[in-house]
Amino acid sequence: MKKGASFTAKLVKEVQRQLRGQRVGYLLGAGSSYLGRKGYPLAFDLWQRIRKCVEEPVRAAIQEKLDAGATGIEQALDRFDDGDTKDTPYRHAVTAAISKSFRRIRPPLEAHVLFLKRLQQRESEQVKIFSLNYDPLVERAADHARVRLTDGFRGIQQAYFDGSLFDESPVRTRASAKGPLIDLSKRTMHLLKLHGSLGWYELDAGEARRCPFDASIPRGARPLMVPPQRRKAADTMSLPYAALWSRFRGALAQDPKPLHRLVSIGYGFGDHHVNEVIAPVLERSDFTLLIFARVLSNEAWARWSAHERTIVVTESRCALFGEAGEGHADLWDFEHVAGEV
Repeated sequence: MKKGASFTAKLVKEVQRQLRGQRVGYLLGAGSSYLGRKGYPLAFDLWQRIRKCVEEPVRAAIQEKLDAGATGIEQALDRFDDGDTKDTPYRHAVTAAISKSFRRIRPPLEAHVLFLKRLQQRESEQVKIFSLNYDPLVERAADHARVRLTDGFRGIQQAYFDGSLFDESPVRTRASAKGPLIDLSKRTMHLLKLHGSLGWYELDAGEARRCPFDASIPRGARPLMVPPQRRKAADTMSLPYAALWSRFRGALAQDPKPLHRLVSIGYGFGDHHVNEVIAPVLERSDFTLLIFARVLSNEAWARWSAHERTIVVTESRCALFGEAGEGHADLWDFEHVAGEV
């Protein structure tokens, strides 16, 4: 592994160049909402944060799986899954507990406000943010910063999902001596939450709704949050997830003007169904994947760091188009990246 200031300087320069390039999309994982323990929990301490919100006997049953060696809530839920298409009560108990626990958290918004304000300056581009997180940090930061943002829901108190919102563009008409002028410069940022969200729910099959983030969903409704479990891929085949994932795939490869860069922040590349959408895109000669995460597993590092169209930045090791080098103290951190986009 090559070390030294020359590699680090070259890495930082290339990262800055890529982040300021054209057709850049963003993929946010849990690390982007952690904010040094001031935000939402990561997978390793999720159970400790939500366990009191899980009622018995479900809580005891999940704890038993963890005590028997399951490494985290995702593996514990997997051990209840016998492959049947029917849901288990454990999945929905966990998503309900996550929803209840997350409603109480009020993290600082400064980093996300900075992130959105800097992206707002890209008026010539349609900014797409794909998120694997349930939390409403991006939405709350957009409100605070007065940034125009759509998540695919139309309405106010009990908004309903309408994927066609992602096809709409605001038009501003201004008077002039030569007649009305049409201004398309103020674009709306797109936020696509691929695993659902706090406040999203389903009352009738196929009808996705959204209530205020700090409110409980209606009695009898099912939270629309893909549980942290192996069967995530199957869950994303239903509405509204299917429409969101279709747009994710389109942005990477199928759209008339696909992304040239995908900037992943805080995602450890541990979800097979996410990785398999991204991997084929690296065959494009005009595409670059940038990975910013505090740590990657050895398996994830081996898969992604050696690729000639990938930049990987972690605390302990980095890679620049296949060349490995030492880690970086803070370049991987969301709060740092937010100031560079």
